[in-house]
Amino acid sequence: MDLKRFYSLNFLGKLLLSAMFVNAIPGKITNFGTQAQYLVNRGFPESLSNVMLFAAIILLISGSALLIFSERTKLGCYLLLVFLVPTTIIFHLVPFQFEAIRNLSLIGGLLIAIDRSSLNYLNASSNLESKEIEYSDLNEDN
Repeated sequence: MDLKRFYSLNFLGKLLLSAMFVNAIPGKITNFGTQAQYLVNRGFPESLSNVMLFAAIILLISGSALLIFSERTKLGCYLLLVFLVPTTIIFHLVPFQFEAIRNLSLIGGLLIAIDRSSLNYLNASSNLESKEIEYSDLNEDN
């Protein structure tokens, strides 16, 4: 495990981006019944609300963990977007609430993280190609 990446601005940015999601997890778990009832009050059937809440918890945990601790940043961001986009539309746009602005900012941050991880992948691929060329050059000299 490369510990240098934990001391980078990239890691700090991912940690801060995930803070809102990590903060939401304990309340959803400890107040599962209340949270499920809130979904029922919004018009969802009770059985579906339990499944939706369970899925939300899984998406939050796995997306946050992947975003913070793994090199699969894109997957983590996509999982968090699967949670965040419907949540924003269903609960914060009609009627409009301030939380919609916060969620739109988080969506923007996740999209930037996806784009940045794509650039890192492309840079890593080009570095691999250049190393292969250097290696083949060494073989030709022998």
